Amino acid sequence: MPSYYAENLSGHRLRRCYELATPRIVQYLRAEIDHVRSRLSPGDEVLELGCGYGRVLSELTGDAGRLVGIDTAVESLRLARQTMSPGMACQYFDMDASAMSFRDDQFDVVLCLQNGIAAFCVDREQLVREAVRVCRPGGRVIFSSYAKGFWDHRLEWFELQAAHGLIGTIDREATREGVIVCYDGFEAGYVRAEDFRQLWQQLGLVPEINEVDGSATFCESVVG
Repeated sequence: MPSYYAENLSGHRLRRCYELATPRIVQYLRAEIDHVRSRLSPGDEVLELGCGYGRVLSELTGDAGRLVGIDTAVESLRLARQTMSPGMACQYFDMDASAMSFRDDQFDVVLCLQNGIAAFCVDREQLVREAVRVCRPGGRVIFSSYAKGFWDHRLEWFELQAAHGLIGTIDREATREGVIVCYDGFEAGYVRAEDFRQLWQQLGLVPEINEVDGSATFCESVVG
């Protein structure tokens, strides 16, 4: 749903969603970043797909080398550049993650976190193919989604966002089985471990799947 985020949930509005995070959501977001940190080496060139206002990359300063973020929401990219710390080796580009203009084999690590694989609403196979294409041999692609058992906490967070007018009123009848649906057209699903495994195998990748913190499902691979 790139148009929804670009038109309705970008920049300061997107940042407000994270400011509303409950303690359990804050723990989940921290666990995701800590897991990524465990995969990084000093000097790594890191690309984040769907970087938003720079929340994740700002946390990775000092853990890697060059940091690059792409997104289709211009307001989020503008906020990321405005709030970037002095001296931070980071660049932000307006770019579609499923059709990137980067050359092949350019990054050591490619990230797609916080359910981007579902939230982008693009062809998932093409998204992962592009991530692998721009990743160097021996590098790592890292994707994450919500863990199935995290549903209640996730739904509570989205209810807070709806209550503050950041997303539309939640459609209670349509919202179930891991999919949140709002009357204004917002819809957010997730990717199960078995879905990740099937997708990776279709692409000839060896999946490494981990559930972290009981909140996030990670699927990653070393690029051959």
